[in-house]
Amino acid sequence: MGDADARTTVLDALAHRLALDPDGPYLDFEGTALSARAVDETSGRLAAALAGLGVGPGDRVATLLENRPEQVLSFFAALKLGAVQVPINTAYKGDFLRHQLVDSGARVFVVQGDFASRAALVTNPPLAELEAVVVVGEPDTAVGGVAVHDWAALLDQAPADVGPPATVGPADLACFIYTAGTTGPSKGCMLSHHYIVSLAEQIARAWQRRPDDVVLTPLPLFHFNAISVCVVGTLLSGGSASLARRFSVSRFWPEVRRTGATMVSLLGSLAILIADAPDHPDQVGHRLRLCAAAPIPPPIDRIWRERFGCATFSGGYGLTEASLISMLPAGEENRDGAAGKSNQHEFDVALVDDDDQPVAVGSIGEIVCRPRRPNLMFAGYWRRPDDTVAVLRNLWFHTGDLGRLDDDGFLYFVDRKKDYLRRRGENISSFELERIFHGHEAIQDVAVHSVPSDVAEDEVKVTAVLVEGVTLSEEALCRWAIDSLPYFAVPRYVEFRADLPRNPVGRVLKYQLREEGVTADTWDREASGITFERR
Repeated sequence: MGDADARTTVLDALAHRLALDPDGPYLDFEGTALSARAVDETSGRLAAALAGLGVGPGDRVATLLENRPEQVLSFFAALKLGAVQVPINTAYKGDFLRHQLVDSGARVFVVQGDFASRAALVTNPPLAELEAVVVVGEPDTAVGGVAVHDWAALLDQAPADVGPPATVGPADLACFIYTAGTTGPSKGCMLSHHYIVSLAEQIARAWQRRPDDVVLTPLPLFHFNAISVCVVGTLLSGGSASLARRFSVSRFWPEVRRTGATMVSLLGSLAILIADAPDHPDQVGHRLRLCAAAPIPPPIDRIWRERFGCATFSGGYGLTEASLISMLPAGEENRDGAAGKSNQHEFDVALVDDDDQPVAVGSIGEIVCRPRRPNLMFAGYWRRPDDTVAVLRNLWFHTGDLGRLDDDGFLYFVDRKKDYLRRRGENISSFELERIFHGHEAIQDVAVHSVPSDVAEDEVKVTAVLVEGVTLSEEALCRWAIDSLPYFAVPRYVEFRADLPRNPVGRVLKYQLREEGVTADTWDREASGITFERR
């Protein structure tokens, strides 16, 4: 469709695919294939069934489903009614699950059968706005407190003549994607039809996606990435997308071969796990030409290019609230550590200090942006006007991330503003340090964070997870850091753990590590007597 017209909706994108290629491969779920026509027809019947349950324009349809056809069908069914899909993280249960159902005000909740027990714990006593639960497959327990329907029976009983979809515009809401909630209750980012289409088009352009491409991802459909890249991007670009139910190192290369994937969309951490894994027979003779993941440390980038014969793409930066703030223009060479160039086609991008004053080129500041065209960003946080106003201070969206721009407009992510450290008068990026520590062969995962200093400012602590079966002492890691880091960034404290604390999305809870500070298991460089030249 070229650059996404400002009036384009997700339903327009579906119509575009139906006109060009209704019956070709569109989506694959580990061998279950769907064409665009099949998605259109089945989601139309589901829309009629949901309408029978009272769903109409503006209502919310929540889902707790893994990567499976019913998740995509629920998405399109809700949109055809002018409703809003609320995909919920499949790790959520208890208060996490209840919060998003209550906060979104979901009218209908579509839940996978083996997650029904989670639904049962939060629907009785009944939730104020929830009127029905639809169970996909055999439930692992009975759900009470609300009307319950079987997915298959609901579709069988739906009228054959579903009629035309609701009239929706580019600014109408399509879905809520909830933030990770690392420091407080998660917030629902309201995403419009055109925002989803626009991001899908931007990514396709940056990846130079072709009509014969097959995109493979294990990323979940409750994240914006998989929705925009696989579900909507494939409507725009042609080709097909294959969605694994979950990530598996051992099954990665067999899935690449089975699907004929030409592109893979991953998290940076997953790309590292694949790069660190033993050789697999299917890693030879594949069609894969691009691994899109961020961040990819330089050693991992080399492995993908030299060992796997696959180019990498990490030249982009954005958030659920605003994407893509930077991207690598097609055909251009990225610079080491950069996230492409500031995306001046879609956004005004600036770096500002704490008073929202611009900082000089090359200086570190908070990344802020504002859209140049309608419906390029989120529409605010659902039912949280104060939080929305706070991040849109002075009419610029404040990302909470620190970065710097060079003379040619390349954007470099430095750190989360709240994770940035200052030690003995020097600024330290935890993000940059983590990239370096990931280069140590014994480190599986790592978090660099501050702990209070006796003198002033911060002390640096490394909390790390070792590769299974590998032995490494804290002192040995510290001495390695002395040879690898500027003197002021050498950590004072090191602690090895079996795992890092994470939220249900998988993000490391650095605030928890900061609060825990120096524990009984923490090694102290100064107490050990290690000294080194400060230069």
